[in-house]
Amino acid sequence: MSPDEIERTHHETFEDIRHADNGGNEYWLARELGPVLQYQDLRNFFQVIEKAKIACENSGQDSGDHFGEVTTMVKLGSGATREVQDFKLSRYACYLIVQNGDPTKPVIALGQTYFAIQTRRQEIGDGKSFESLSEDERRLVLRGDIAVHNKALVAEAKKAGVQTPLDYAIFQDHGYRGLYGGLGAKDIHARKGLKKNQKILDHMGSTELAANLFRATQAEEKLRRDKVKGKIAANKTHRAVGEKVRQTIEELGGTMPENLPTPEKSIKKLESERKKGLPPSEE
Repeated sequence: MSPDEIERTHHETFEDIRHADNGGNEYWLARELGPVLQYQDLRNFFQVIEKAKIACENSGQDSGDHFGEVTTMVKLGSGATREVQDFKLSRYACYLIVQNGDPTKPVIALGQTYFAIQTRRQEIGDGKSFESLSEDERRLVLRGDIAVHNKALVAEAKKAGVQTPLDYAIFQDHGYRGLYGGLGAKDIHARKGLKKNQKILDHMGSTELAANLFRATQAEEKLRRDKVKGKIAANKTHRAVGEKVRQTIEELGGTMPENLPTPEKSIKKLESERKKGLPPSEE
């Protein structure tokens, strides 16, 4: 699949097969989603759906709310039609499906990016769509998400054997090195021209934050899914996830994280302004 084809798949195909019911609720049909995710044999795809349903239940949600069993009509070679089993999938269901899909398929990585970001955007509770937020508002939302997911990543890394603060610093550095083409936390810190007490994540734009959020969520998922044991294995896993996210950005023609501009205002500055009631900039 060429970079142009990958980009077109990422930006258009998932939206092209999105449906909406009479109430305006969006959904996808499994028999349409499977081929897009390069599952030619739907029996294999339905097995992935069953794994995703279990993950849904394990997350404390009713799988019936996200994986609706329905029947759809398909055309036979003779021109006639017949009813077949299908699933009416919510966006969250699609997110769980790509999380449990074949990681060797490039389009699965794209699907993970798409549904992870879109699911988060859907969850924003202030009534605004993510697209309507200013750059500073997006940064605040994404920085908050990373804070939450980094706690989950710490917990999962600890289960794998990453115990001490030094262990975790090394573990985190491996993730950065994967995503930033070999640059570690100190390198990124210096590249941004930050002072010793300033945090890297507080000086990232929304695009860079989104890439790091995806790295954190996918590292947590992979550590859990693969039952990684040992801090060396955990470090390798985190770096590999970072490299995969970087590869996806490259295939989509995006700017590498280390080449993205550093915003003038830090997250702490934006939070301070928000507490004072100052309006966010419209960057």
